[in-house]
Amino acid sequence: MVISKTLQNAINKQINAELYSSYLYLSMAAYFDSQNLSGFSNWIRRQSEEETQHGMKFFDFLNQRGGRVILDKIEKPKIEWGSSLNVFEESYKHEIYVTKLINNLVDLATKEKDNATLTVLHWFVDEQVEEEASALEIVEKLKMVEDSKHGLLMLDAQLAKRGQQKE
Repeated sequence: MVISKTLQNAINKQINAELYSSYLYLSMAAYFDSQNLSGFSNWIRRQSEEETQHGMKFFDFLNQRGGRVILDKIEKPKIEWGSSLNVFEESYKHEIYVTKLINNLVDLATKEKDNATLTVLHWFVDEQVEEEASALEIVEKLKMVEDSKHGLLMLDAQLAKRGQQKE
């Protein structure tokens, strides 16, 4: 079964959204690098890599279903945040936004009775639960340490381990 044009267009928009997410997280990593917070940068870089993988998962799925991938320009991301907490608050809000996009795709695939697309989207639904929880956990930890440079550096050291351990 070939994917409908409506779903094809929606998935192409999602590919763009996932690649924008990767680009946004790279910009956040650059911000952390400028603040000498290499652990935060590491965590966010890993997040960027995941978002690229998500975009490619949609890319490959659309090709497998006989659709046509049409890439669009990627919006320029923000470059300044003011604090580590601001970065992660924005990351959390962004993940909530992506969850909404995924849920809209689920609604569309349900309406079109496209079970193959629904199966793939269920993986993304589960993934978004994890994405939101991870970002929120760091937001809450940053709120706990408040203005403590010692606490910030301890959290930086913890976040440096992402990718070095089994996730």
